[in-house]
Amino acid sequence: MSRFPSPSLSLACFLALAPVLAVFQFRGIAPLGTVALLAMAAGGLAAGRGPKLPLAAWLALALCGWGLLSALWAVDPGRSALEGARIGALALLGGLAATALGGPQETPRPVLRWLTLGLVAGTLLMFADQTSFHTLRALVRGLRHWDLTLGYGLKPAASVVAVLLPLAVFVQPGARRKIALTLMAVVAIFSMPAQAAKIGVLAGMAGYVAFALLGTRVLRLAVPLVVALVLLLPLGLGALLATGPDVNWMQGSAAHRVLIWDFAIQRMLEHPLLGWGMEAARAIPGGELQVSAEQLARFHLEPQAAWFAEVRAQRLPLHTHNFIIQIWLELGAVGAALTAALLAVLLRAADHPGRFGAFCAAFAVANLSYGAWQGWWVALLVLLALTAQAVVTQAVAVRPAR
Repeated sequence: MSRFPSPSLSLACFLALAPVLAVFQFRGIAPLGTVALLAMAAGGLAAGRGPKLPLAAWLALALCGWGLLSALWAVDPGRSALEGARIGALALLGGLAATALGGPQETPRPVLRWLTLGLVAGTLLMFADQTSFHTLRALVRGLRHWDLTLGYGLKPAASVVAVLLPLAVFVQPGARRKIALTLMAVVAIFSMPAQAAKIGVLAGMAGYVAFALLGTRVLRLAVPLVVALVLLLPLGLGALLATGPDVNWMQGSAAHRVLIWDFAIQRMLEHPLLGWGMEAARAIPGGELQVSAEQLARFHLEPQAAWFAEVRAQRLPLHTHNFIIQIWLELGAVGAALTAALLAVLLRAADHPGRFGAFCAAFAVANLSYGAWQGWWVALLVLLALTAQAVVTQAVAVRPAR
Protein backbone atom coordinates (compact mmCIF):
# COMPACT_ATOMS: atom_id res chain seq x y z
CA MET A 1 0.00 0.00 0.00
CA SER A 2 1.34 3.44 -0.95
CA ARG A 3 2.34 5.88 1.75
CA PHE A 4 0.93 8.69 -0.35
CA PRO A 5 -2.75 9.57 -0.81
CA SER A 6 -4.25 8.89 -4.20
CA PRO A 7 -3.79 11.75 -6.69
CA SER A 8 -7.55 12.27 -6.94
CA LEU A 9 -7.81 12.61 -3.15
CA SER A 10 -5.05 15.24 -3.12
CA LEU A 11 -6.87 17.13 -5.86
CA ALA A 12 -10.15 16.87 -3.94
CA CYS A 13 -8.50 18.32 -0.83
CA PHE A 14 -7.28 21.31 -2.85
CA LEU A 15 -10.75 21.88 -4.31
CA ALA A 16 -12.30 21.70 -0.85
CA LEU A 17 -9.94 24.27 0.64
CA ALA A 18 -8.97 26.68 -2.15
CA PRO A 19 -12.27 28.62 -2.54
CA VAL A 20 -12.51 29.07 1.23
CA LEU A 21 -8.86 30.00 1.63
CA ALA A 22 -9.19 32.56 -1.17
CA VAL A 23 -11.72 34.49 0.90
CA PHE A 24 -9.37 34.93 3.85
CA GLN A 25 -5.95 35.00 2.15
CA PHE A 26 -5.79 34.33 -1.58
CA ARG A 27 -1.98 34.14 -1.60
CA GLY A 28 -2.29 30.95 0.42
CA ILE A 29 -3.41 29.20 -2.77
CA ALA A 30 0.22 29.12 -3.93
CA PRO A 31 1.56 26.96 -1.07
CA LEU A 32 -1.67 24.95 -0.91
CA GLY A 33 -1.48 24.24 -4.63
CA THR A 34 2.21 23.37 -4.43
CA VAL A 35 1.58 20.86 -1.65
CA ALA A 36 -1.30 19.34 -3.61
CA LEU A 37 0.85 19.03 -6.74
CA LEU A 38 3.70 17.47 -4.79
CA ALA A 39 1.32 14.95 -3.21
CA MET A 40 -0.26 14.10 -6.57
CA ALA A 41 3.10 13.69 -8.29
CA ALA A 42 4.51 11.60 -5.43
CA GLY A 43 1.39 9.45 -5.34
CA GLY A 44 1.64 8.77 -9.04
CA LEU A 45 5.32 7.89 -8.89
CA ALA A 46 4.73 5.65 -5.87
CA ALA A 47 1.98 3.87 -7.80
CA GLY A 48 4.45 3.09 -10.59
CA ARG A 49 3.29 5.68 -13.12
CA GLY A 50 6.42 6.89 -14.85
CA PRO A 51 7.38 10.51 -15.37
CA LYS A 52 5.91 10.72 -18.87
CA LEU A 53 4.67 14.27 -19.36
CA PRO A 54 1.76 15.39 -21.56
CA LEU A 55 2.40 17.75 -24.47
CA ALA A 56 0.94 20.74 -22.61
CA ALA A 57 3.48 20.27 -19.83
CA TRP A 58 6.36 20.17 -22.33
CA LEU A 59 5.15 23.38 -23.95
CA ALA A 60 4.80 25.06 -20.54
CA LEU A 61 8.34 23.94 -19.68
CA ALA A 62 9.58 25.30 -23.01
CA LEU A 63 7.97 28.67 -22.23
CA CYS A 64 9.57 28.72 -18.77
CA GLY A 65 12.88 27.64 -20.29
CA TRP A 66 12.70 30.59 -22.67
CA GLY A 67 11.92 32.80 -19.69
CA LEU A 68 14.93 31.42 -17.84
CA LEU A 69 17.11 32.02 -20.91
CA SER A 70 15.82 35.59 -21.11
CA ALA A 71 17.90 36.36 -18.02
CA LEU A 72 20.80 36.77 -20.48
CA TRP A 73 19.30 40.01 -21.84
CA ALA A 74 16.70 40.92 -19.23
CA VAL A 75 16.48 44.29 -17.57
CA ASP A 76 16.31 42.38 -14.25
CA PRO A 77 18.31 39.14 -14.85
CA GLY A 78 18.00 37.74 -11.34
CA ARG A 79 14.24 38.01 -11.24
CA SER A 80 13.91 36.51 -14.73
CA ALA A 81 16.01 33.50 -13.76
CA LEU A 82 14.14 33.03 -10.49
CA GLU A 83 10.68 33.25 -12.08
CA GLY A 84 11.64 30.96 -14.96
CA ALA A 85 12.80 28.32 -12.51
CA ARG A 86 9.84 28.78 -10.12
CA ILE A 87 7.11 28.63 -12.76
CA GLY A 88 8.96 25.83 -14.51
CA ALA A 89 8.87 23.81 -11.30
CA LEU A 90 5.10 24.27 -11.09
CA ALA A 91 4.76 23.22 -14.74
CA LEU A 92 6.85 20.08 -14.09
CA LEU A 93 4.78 19.19 -11.02
CA GLY A 94 1.61 19.81 -13.01
CA GLY A 95 2.81 17.44 -15.75
CA LEU A 96 3.69 14.74 -13.23
CA ALA A 97 0.32 15.22 -11.52
CA ALA A 98 -1.47 14.89 -14.86
CA THR A 99 0.34 11.60 -15.47
CA ALA A 100 -0.58 10.46 -11.97
CA LEU A 101 -4.25 11.18 -12.60
CA GLY A 102 -3.99 9.18 -15.79
CA GLY A 103 -7.01 8.76 -17.99
CA PRO A 104 -9.79 7.58 -15.68
CA GLN A 105 -12.98 6.24 -17.18
CA GLU A 106 -14.95 7.87 -14.40
CA THR A 107 -14.59 11.05 -12.42
CA PRO A 108 -13.35 10.14 -8.91
CA ARG A 109 -16.10 10.63 -6.33
CA PRO A 110 -13.98 12.82 -4.00
CA VAL A 111 -13.35 15.27 -6.84
CA LEU A 112 -17.06 15.44 -7.67
CA ARG A 113 -18.05 15.97 -4.06
CA TRP A 114 -15.45 18.50 -2.97
CA LEU A 115 -15.46 20.49 -6.19
CA THR A 116 -19.09 21.30 -5.45
CA LEU A 117 -18.91 21.64 -1.68
CA GLY A 118 -15.74 23.72 -1.74
CA LEU A 119 -17.20 26.08 -4.32
CA VAL A 120 -20.46 26.46 -2.40
CA ALA A 121 -18.64 27.13 0.88
CA GLY A 122 -16.29 29.65 -0.72
CA THR A 123 -19.13 31.43 -2.49
CA LEU A 124 -21.23 31.74 0.67
CA LEU A 125 -18.29 33.02 2.72
CA MET A 126 -17.35 35.48 -0.01
CA PHE A 127 -20.90 36.83 -0.16
CA ALA A 128 -21.11 37.03 3.66
CA ASP A 129 -17.84 38.96 3.84
CA GLN A 130 -18.84 41.36 1.08
CA THR A 131 -22.27 42.13 2.51
CA SER A 132 -20.93 42.51 6.08
CA PHE A 133 -18.35 45.13 5.05
CA HIS A 134 -15.59 42.51 5.23
CA THR A 135 -16.18 41.55 8.83
CA LEU A 136 -14.82 38.04 8.29
CA ARG A 137 -11.57 39.21 6.72
CA ALA A 138 -11.16 41.88 9.39
CA LEU A 139 -11.75 39.31 12.13
CA VAL A 140 -8.99 36.95 11.02
CA ARG A 141 -6.62 39.93 10.78
CA GLY A 142 -7.46 41.28 14.21
CA LEU A 143 -8.80 44.55 12.81
CA ARG A 144 -11.50 46.36 14.75
CA HIS A 145 -12.25 48.99 12.14
CA TRP A 146 -13.18 48.77 8.49
CA ASP A 147 -10.29 49.20 6.06
CA LEU A 148 -10.62 50.06 2.38
CA THR A 149 -7.90 47.56 1.43
CA LEU A 150 -9.97 44.65 2.78
CA GLY A 151 -12.21 44.80 -0.27
CA TYR A 152 -9.34 44.56 -2.73
CA GLY A 153 -8.13 41.32 -1.17
CA LEU A 154 -11.52 39.67 -1.71
CA LYS A 155 -11.53 40.13 -5.48
CA PRO A 156 -9.29 37.09 -6.19
CA ALA A 157 -11.83 34.90 -4.38
CA ALA A 158 -14.38 35.94 -6.99
CA SER A 159 -11.97 34.91 -9.74
CA VAL A 160 -11.47 31.51 -8.10
CA VAL A 161 -15.23 30.97 -8.09
CA ALA A 162 -15.56 32.21 -11.68
CA VAL A 163 -13.01 29.78 -13.16
CA LEU A 164 -14.16 26.73 -11.18
CA LEU A 165 -17.89 27.32 -11.72
CA PRO A 166 -18.24 25.75 -15.22
CA LEU A 167 -16.69 22.49 -14.03
CA ALA A 168 -18.81 22.45 -10.87
CA VAL A 169 -21.97 23.09 -12.91
CA PHE A 170 -21.07 20.29 -15.31
CA VAL A 171 -20.95 17.64 -12.57
CA GLN A 172 -24.34 18.55 -11.08
CA PRO A 173 -26.92 15.77 -11.59
CA GLY A 174 -29.84 17.86 -12.82
CA ALA A 175 -30.85 21.15 -14.41
CA ARG A 176 -32.18 22.58 -11.14
CA ARG A 177 -28.87 22.10 -9.35
CA LYS A 178 -26.96 23.51 -12.30
CA ILE A 179 -29.14 26.63 -12.36
CA ALA A 180 -29.08 27.06 -8.58
CA LEU A 181 -25.29 26.83 -8.38
CA THR A 182 -24.88 29.24 -11.29
CA LEU A 183 -27.27 31.81 -9.81
CA MET A 184 -25.61 31.61 -6.39
CA ALA A 185 -22.16 32.24 -7.84
CA VAL A 186 -23.30 35.00 -10.21
CA VAL A 187 -25.18 36.86 -7.46
CA ALA A 188 -22.18 36.65 -5.12
CA ILE A 189 -19.71 37.85 -7.76
CA PHE A 190 -21.95 40.68 -8.97
CA SER A 191 -22.36 41.93 -5.40
CA MET A 192 -18.66 42.85 -5.52
CA PRO A 193 -16.61 45.51 -7.34
CA ALA A 194 -14.68 42.74 -9.12
CA GLN A 195 -15.02 43.61 -12.80
CA ALA A 196 -12.62 40.97 -14.14
CA ALA A 197 -14.40 38.21 -12.22
CA LYS A 198 -17.78 39.44 -13.46
CA ILE A 199 -16.62 39.27 -17.06
CA GLY A 200 -14.93 35.95 -16.35
CA VAL A 201 -18.02 34.26 -14.92
CA LEU A 202 -20.13 35.49 -17.84
CA ALA A 203 -17.51 34.31 -20.34
CA GLY A 204 -17.31 30.94 -18.62
CA MET A 205 -21.03 30.31 -18.63
CA ALA A 206 -21.36 31.63 -22.20
CA GLY A 207 -18.69 29.13 -23.24
CA TYR A 208 -20.49 26.39 -21.33
CA VAL A 209 -23.77 27.10 -23.12
CA ALA A 210 -22.08 27.45 -26.53
CA PHE A 211 -20.43 24.06 -26.20
CA ALA A 212 -23.63 22.46 -24.89
CA LEU A 213 -25.45 23.71 -28.01
CA LEU A 214 -22.77 23.28 -30.68
CA GLY A 215 -20.55 20.52 -29.31
CA THR A 216 -16.98 20.21 -30.55
CA ARG A 217 -17.83 22.39 -33.56
CA VAL A 218 -17.23 25.40 -31.31
CA LEU A 219 -13.56 24.41 -31.05
CA ARG A 220 -13.12 24.87 -34.80
CA LEU A 221 -13.67 28.58 -34.23
CA ALA A 222 -12.23 28.92 -30.73
CA VAL A 223 -8.79 27.40 -31.36
CA PRO A 224 -7.77 29.64 -34.31
CA LEU A 225 -9.40 32.64 -32.61
CA VAL A 226 -7.35 32.21 -29.43
CA VAL A 227 -4.15 31.63 -31.41
CA ALA A 228 -4.84 34.76 -33.47
CA LEU A 229 -5.51 36.80 -30.32
CA VAL A 230 -2.24 35.72 -28.73
CA LEU A 231 -0.24 36.48 -31.87
CA LEU A 232 -1.98 39.65 -33.06
CA LEU A 233 -3.70 41.36 -30.11
CA PRO A 234 -0.85 43.72 -29.17
CA LEU A 235 -0.42 44.92 -32.75
CA GLY A 236 -4.14 45.40 -33.35
CA LEU A 237 -4.77 47.02 -29.98
CA GLY A 238 -1.70 49.17 -30.37
CA ALA A 239 -2.95 50.50 -33.70
CA LEU A 240 -6.31 51.31 -32.14
CA LEU A 241 -4.81 53.06 -29.11
CA ALA A 242 -2.53 55.08 -31.36
CA THR A 243 -5.64 56.92 -32.58
CA GLY A 244 -6.30 58.24 -29.06
CA PRO A 245 -9.85 56.93 -28.55
CA ASP A 246 -12.14 58.55 -26.00
CA VAL A 247 -12.24 56.22 -22.98
CA ASN A 248 -13.68 58.69 -20.49
CA TRP A 249 -16.86 56.57 -20.38
CA MET A 250 -14.90 53.88 -18.56
CA GLN A 251 -14.55 53.51 -14.81
CA GLY A 252 -11.23 54.84 -13.51
CA SER A 253 -9.59 51.45 -12.98
CA ALA A 254 -10.66 50.26 -16.43
CA ALA A 255 -9.40 53.45 -18.08
CA HIS A 256 -6.12 53.03 -16.22
CA ARG A 257 -5.73 49.59 -17.80
CA VAL A 258 -6.04 51.18 -21.23
CA LEU A 259 -3.18 53.54 -20.39
CA ILE A 260 -1.12 50.63 -19.04
CA TRP A 261 -1.67 48.64 -22.23
CA ASP A 262 -0.75 51.62 -24.38
CA PHE A 263 2.53 52.15 -22.49
CA ALA A 264 3.37 48.42 -22.45
CA ILE A 265 2.75 47.99 -26.18
CA GLN A 266 5.01 50.95 -26.95
CA ARG A 267 7.79 49.38 -24.87
CA MET A 268 7.10 45.97 -26.42
CA LEU A 269 7.82 47.36 -29.88
CA GLU A 270 11.32 48.28 -28.72
CA HIS A 271 12.18 44.57 -28.25
CA PRO A 272 9.58 42.68 -30.28
CA LEU A 273 11.49 39.43 -30.85
CA LEU A 274 13.10 38.64 -27.49
CA GLY A 275 11.25 40.91 -25.07
CA TRP A 276 12.59 42.61 -21.96
CA GLY A 277 12.95 39.41 -19.93
CA MET A 278 10.60 37.29 -17.82
CA GLU A 279 8.84 39.26 -15.04
CA ALA A 280 10.49 42.46 -16.30
CA ALA A 281 7.20 44.40 -16.43
CA ARG A 282 7.81 45.74 -12.93
CA ALA A 283 11.23 47.07 -13.99
CA ILE A 284 10.48 48.56 -17.41
CA PRO A 285 12.11 52.03 -17.65
CA GLY A 286 9.50 54.73 -17.11
CA GLY A 287 6.87 52.37 -15.81
CA GLU A 288 7.22 53.68 -12.28
CA LEU A 289 6.27 57.22 -13.34
CA GLN A 290 2.77 58.48 -12.72
CA VAL A 291 0.38 58.94 -15.62
CA SER A 292 0.96 62.37 -17.10
CA ALA A 293 -1.53 65.07 -18.01
CA GLU A 294 -0.59 64.56 -21.66
CA GLN A 295 -1.54 60.89 -21.50
CA LEU A 296 -4.87 61.71 -19.90
CA ALA A 297 -5.60 64.33 -22.55
CA ARG A 298 -4.72 61.92 -25.33
CA PHE A 299 -7.49 59.56 -24.19
CA HIS A 300 -9.89 62.38 -23.18
CA LEU A 301 -9.58 61.54 -19.50
CA GLU A 302 -9.19 65.06 -18.12
CA PRO A 303 -12.48 64.78 -16.15
CA GLN A 304 -10.96 61.86 -14.22
CA ALA A 305 -7.63 63.57 -13.54
CA ALA A 306 -8.42 63.92 -9.82
CA TRP A 307 -8.95 60.15 -9.48
CA PHE A 308 -5.70 59.33 -11.28
CA ALA A 309 -3.85 61.77 -9.02
CA GLU A 310 -5.48 60.41 -5.86
CA VAL A 311 -4.49 56.80 -6.55
CA ARG A 312 -1.10 57.88 -7.94
CA ALA A 313 -1.68 55.78 -11.04
CA GLN A 314 1.56 54.58 -12.61
CA ARG A 315 2.22 53.95 -16.26
CA LEU A 316 3.01 50.29 -15.54
CA PRO A 317 2.39 49.15 -11.94
CA LEU A 318 4.07 45.73 -11.52
CA HIS A 319 2.30 44.00 -14.43
CA THR A 320 0.19 44.75 -17.50
CA HIS A 321 -3.19 43.40 -16.32
CA ASN A 322 -3.27 41.43 -19.57
CA PHE A 323 -1.31 38.22 -19.90
CA ILE A 324 -1.01 38.37 -23.71
CA ILE A 325 0.53 41.84 -23.59
CA GLN A 326 2.77 40.76 -20.69
CA ILE A 327 4.01 37.74 -22.63
CA TRP A 328 4.85 39.91 -25.63
CA LEU A 329 6.46 42.62 -23.48
CA GLU A 330 8.64 40.20 -21.51
CA LEU A 331 9.24 37.22 -23.81
CA GLY A 332 8.67 38.71 -27.27
CA ALA A 333 7.44 36.92 -30.36
CA VAL A 334 9.13 33.66 -29.34
CA GLY A 335 7.26 33.61 -26.03
CA ALA A 336 4.01 34.52 -27.78
CA ALA A 337 4.41 31.61 -30.23
CA LEU A 338 5.03 29.16 -27.40
CA THR A 339 2.04 30.53 -25.49
CA ALA A 340 -0.19 30.21 -28.56
CA ALA A 341 0.87 26.58 -28.99
CA LEU A 342 0.24 25.82 -25.31
CA LEU A 343 -3.23 27.36 -25.34
CA ALA A 344 -4.13 25.57 -28.58
CA VAL A 345 -3.24 22.19 -27.00
CA LEU A 346 -5.23 22.98 -23.85
CA LEU A 347 -8.21 24.22 -25.83
CA ARG A 348 -8.29 21.16 -28.08
CA ALA A 349 -8.63 19.08 -24.93
CA ALA A 350 -11.65 21.12 -23.82
CA ASP A 351 -14.05 18.52 -25.16
CA HIS A 352 -17.09 19.08 -22.95
CA PRO A 353 -18.99 22.16 -21.67
CA GLY A 354 -17.29 22.23 -18.28
CA ARG A 355 -13.79 22.21 -19.70
CA PHE A 356 -14.55 24.74 -22.42
CA GLY A 357 -16.36 27.05 -20.00
CA ALA A 358 -13.47 26.91 -17.52
CA PHE A 359 -11.02 27.78 -20.30
CA CYS A 360 -13.14 30.75 -21.38
CA ALA A 361 -13.45 32.04 -17.81
CA ALA A 362 -9.72 31.74 -17.10
CA PHE A 363 -8.79 33.30 -20.46
CA ALA A 364 -11.06 36.28 -19.81
CA VAL A 365 -9.78 36.89 -16.26
CA ALA A 366 -6.14 36.49 -17.32
CA ASN A 367 -6.55 39.20 -19.94
CA LEU A 368 -8.08 41.70 -17.52
CA SER A 369 -6.32 41.16 -14.21
CA TYR A 370 -3.36 39.62 -12.35
CA GLY A 371 0.21 39.18 -13.43
CA ALA A 372 1.01 36.27 -15.70
CA TRP A 373 3.48 34.84 -13.17
CA GLN A 374 1.73 35.51 -9.85
CA GLY A 375 2.29 32.37 -7.79
CA TRP A 376 -1.25 31.90 -6.53
CA TRP A 377 -2.74 32.50 -9.98
CA VAL A 378 -0.37 30.10 -11.77
CA ALA A 379 -0.97 27.43 -9.12
CA LEU A 380 -4.73 27.88 -9.51
CA LEU A 381 -4.52 27.55 -13.31
CA VAL A 382 -2.42 24.38 -13.08
CA LEU A 383 -4.88 22.81 -10.63
CA LEU A 384 -7.78 24.03 -12.79
CA ALA A 385 -6.32 22.14 -15.77
CA LEU A 386 -5.95 19.03 -13.62
CA THR A 387 -9.52 19.36 -12.37
CA ALA A 388 -10.70 19.66 -15.97
CA GLN A 389 -8.76 16.48 -16.76
CA ALA A 390 -10.34 14.64 -13.82
CA VAL A 391 -13.89 15.76 -14.64
CA VAL A 392 -14.63 13.54 -17.61
CA THR A 393 -17.74 13.23 -19.73
CA GLN A 394 -18.79 10.05 -17.93
CA ALA A 395 -19.06 11.96 -14.65
CA VAL A 396 -22.73 11.06 -14.30
CA ALA A 397 -21.81 7.38 -14.20
CA VAL A 398 -20.23 7.59 -10.74
CA ARG A 399 -23.20 9.19 -9.03
CA PRO A 400 -24.92 6.79 -6.70
CA ALA A 401 -28.39 5.76 -7.72
CA ARG A 402 -31.21 7.40 -5.82
